[in-house]
Amino acid sequence: MKNKLKVLLLFDSPYSTNRGYDFKKEFKETDWAAEDDVHKSLLSLGYEVSLLGLYDKITPLLEEIEKNRPDIVFNLTEVFRQRSHLDKNIAWLLELLKVRYTGANPASLLICNDKGLTKKILSFHRIRVPKFQVFYKGYKIRPLKKLRFPLIVKPLAEEASRGISLASVIDNQQSLLERISFIQEKMNSDVIIEEYIDGREIYVSILGNKRIQTLPFREMKFGEFSEDEPRIATYKAKWNYEYREKWGIKNVFAGRLPNGADKKIIDTCKRAYRALNMQCYARFDIRITPDSKVYIIEANANPCLARYDELGQSAEKAGISFEKLVQRIITLALTRKG
Repeated sequence: MKNKLKVLLLFDSPYSTNRGYDFKKEFKETDWAAEDDVHKSLLSLGYEVSLLGLYDKITPLLEEIEKNRPDIVFNLTEVFRQRSHLDKNIAWLLELLKVRYTGANPASLLICNDKGLTKKILSFHRIRVPKFQVFYKGYKIRPLKKLRFPLIVKPLAEEASRGISLASVIDNQQSLLERISFIQEKMNSDVIIEEYIDGREIYVSILGNKRIQTLPFREMKFGEFSEDEPRIATYKAKWNYEYREKWGIKNVFAGRLPNGADKKIIDTCKRAYRALNMQCYARFDIRITPDSKVYIIEANANPCLARYDELGQSAEKAGISFEKLVQRIITLALTRKG
């Protein structure tokens, strides 16, 4: 590389830091695995890398771009001021400043952050999603629109399964009203309810802009759960390692699928990727039923990029090392139009 590209690695910080802070202490912690993995890969690829963590002020980003303008921003931000729905505003700001950045565009981030809007768009494109209904804060709870129990109650605009537990699966009207009120009041959040889809929990990662590539599927296995327990990806099931070990919950490469199911999954996820105008990389959380129906449960723009997470593992399985994955994401960002 004759002239090193200047890359600004941009991410969330739980506290304010000054420009130039090195994050050496933080990057040793498990919770910072994605930032550390991407940082090491960028350095090994020969880029000139600057670090910037954002908490509650946008000024450091403006100053960094003015005084040390990068060729590209590697955007790992997921929240701003601890609010996940503000991640799109970071991308909007980069658009306004005419700075290239990796990952989803602001419109896709906005859509994917609203589970109801995502499902409306996918339904319009005849992509199967669970039947659902949205309940906004401050409005009277309306009667259900032909939804059948059991139902799952979720925050409308949260990510990483925040607000989802086994108590989120509801089988009667009274419990439903109580759970809706709980999320609205305790999490200060709008609510979406969905019909529970019984089936295998599959994660499909995708790379690309116009030409897109699906990577080997991952699957959450629920181990020691009894048959009458709802098998859902709760916050604990995803992030609490003691809980996962206790119940034998593991994320593995998907086992054998019924005849033709893999092609159906690939087709569904590619159509969803295009319908939502997703770019660079994304992950879909899907359910495949015993009769091979494919449901999109969640669309994740800019999913976690830790080496051990679903996208990194799927890329490795496809013969794409983590360093090559980081390079691919940068190349996709530099070559897309707009």
